[in-house]
Amino acid sequence: MSSTSETPTVIPVSSAATEGSRARSYEVRTFGCQMNVHDSERLSGSLEAAGYVKADGREPDVVVINTCAVRENADNKLYGNLGHLAGVKKRHEGMQIAVGGCLAQKDKNAILEKAPWVDVVFGTHNMGALPSLLERARHNDEAQLEILDALETFPSTLPTKRDSSYSGWVSISVGCNNTCTFCIVPSLRGKEKDRRPGDILAEIEALVADGAIEVTLLGQNVNSYGVEFGDRQAFGKLLRAAGAIPGIERIRFTSPHPAAFTDDVIAAMAETPAVMPQLHMPLQSGSDRILRAMRRSYRSSKFLGILDRVRERIPHAAISTDIIVGFPGESDADFEDTLRVVEQSRFASAFTFQYSIRPGTPAATMENQVPKHVVQERYERLIALQERISLEENRALIGRRVDLLVSTGEGRKNDRTRRLSGRAEDSRLVHFELPASADLPRPGDVVSVTVTEAAPHFLLADLGPDGRLPIRRTAAGDAWDRAQADSCDVPPTGMSSAASGGPVSIGLPSLRVGARPLTSPGIGTMPIYDPTDGER
Repeated sequence: MSSTSETPTVIPVSSAATEGSRARSYEVRTFGCQMNVHDSERLSGSLEAAGYVKADGREPDVVVINTCAVRENADNKLYGNLGHLAGVKKRHEGMQIAVGGCLAQKDKNAILEKAPWVDVVFGTHNMGALPSLLERARHNDEAQLEILDALETFPSTLPTKRDSSYSGWVSISVGCNNTCTFCIVPSLRGKEKDRRPGDILAEIEALVADGAIEVTLLGQNVNSYGVEFGDRQAFGKLLRAAGAIPGIERIRFTSPHPAAFTDDVIAAMAETPAVMPQLHMPLQSGSDRILRAMRRSYRSSKFLGILDRVRERIPHAAISTDIIVGFPGESDADFEDTLRVVEQSRFASAFTFQYSIRPGTPAATMENQVPKHVVQERYERLIALQERISLEENRALIGRRVDLLVSTGEGRKNDRTRRLSGRAEDSRLVHFELPASADLPRPGDVVSVTVTEAAPHFLLADLGPDGRLPIRRTAAGDAWDRAQADSCDVPPTGMSSAASGGPVSIGLPSLRVGARPLTSPGIGTMPIYDPTDGER
């Protein structure tokens, strides 16, 4: 078991959080993966515990950028933002800029050399230090750099400001023990460290007590959970135990690794009603030769076998994946293997990436880097194939009755089409028609609809001839109501704020010492990558 501390972290009120009698405001900008999204909730919670307030659209006094080192444009995106903020800071007296996350862990003092107007640089292992670093930088009037080489305290011990009242992230481990040649994450996040099962379950219980009915379990290789304490079946046991918590309705997880995906996990998914029929299983390549070069310890036949066994136990499971196109040395035959495996896999969706060099990874210095125009052509072919498969799989659902967890911010045209959006149990996005009545669902409520139309990336559900929309009021919807009231944003009579686009802002209750210690928007689990970050 990890020696990393899970004692609740107390964030003291900071003298730097006020300017005279006014509380200073903050904004957290998140790039990259769902782990970063979850980390940003911890950063926000830590800042609010220290006395800062969310800017909510105003120009903030403190900007925190939580970076990613995986994306091709990670550096450009960071320094583009910093370049813009340099001008803002000149006219905004007292403004502070902090940079954290994976790119900060990797580049360290290079960030201050390239952008000397940055006030704080911190890494992936010391997120809780942000308020004190901001205070020190302000007091000393000089930049503060603090990068730790190892995790001392689990981020889960930090206060949290959740973005959703109905769904929450729960980290079960941090770090990664794999050595994929294209990935820099292990060198930035460190070796895998597992949280204690009791602490994970207690955090889920606290989320449920706060109104959440859905949780997503997070880890770089979530199904290798238990490696630290020698139980290779620990993840399946954790799924079953989490599913037994009263009030939890939907459990998801991301992302597993095919090499460690065992039949006991499939059994736990099939036999635990709260575990949703959805699986994100990263393929990366359909070529065994390329998988070997990637140092992925499985082959295409094993991958396809996993999918067969999942569908045997969970016939309606929606399976998504990650695929890299143009890995060094990828030949036409290798790419054809990928197309073959994708065709056989019948993924509900795929998150496809054009390979790009990541300095510090073994693949960066490999010979036979594939020319850009070849990668682009292959990428377009793969996209076309997956779009066809996704549409075919979605059309097969027309006429099916599905239960949706109503979400916010997932339908760009909802205000014009009188629709709301929600996620089915298999995580498919469904835009559904609202009745003329004033009885409307809230974010977190569950509605039952019939699929009437399909597109590659979403489904539509129009009302039937009777014009009725069955709604099940939930504790999550009640929590959303409380959050709206607390923010003084009570919706007008007869229209929920879900329909009017109202915000959601609710925090995770703080851990109680002595007691049991505790999406891309709306995405239940999907991959560990954020599909809305503009990097694909």
